[in-house]
Amino acid sequence: MRLTAHKLTTTASIAALVGCLGFAPTIASADTAADLKKGKEVAFDRKKGNCLACHQIAGGELAGNIGPPLIAMKARFPDYDKLRAQIYDARPNNPNTIMIPYGPHSVMSGKEIDLVTKFIHTL
Repeated sequence: MRLTAHKLTTTASIAALVGCLGFAPTIASADTAADLKKGKEVAFDRKKGNCLACHQIAGGELAGNIGPPLIAMKARFPDYDKLRAQIYDARPNNPNTIMIPYGPHSVMSGKEIDLVTKFIHTL
């Protein structure tokens, strides 16, 4: 009797977990869309990311031409973590960079850097 009850509860638990997996992409997509919107806002904000001061970004006005245009970013940075590290502090990869070290100088919080990185990685 105990073995049957154990099998039934195990089977029911597995079925419930598998059923919940169908909702995960929907929830993640909603968070991602909101994160991308917030990331774009921070990137375009002159007091935070201010990416347009130096870079050309689709949808941005009065873009700069000091840094490279931010296009094909997944091809340029297939590794998301490397892009985040570049935005956080570009100096380790290029000691002569003029890009602001956003993380070390506390221009943006870690959360804001994550949001900007998510947005930039979609370009």
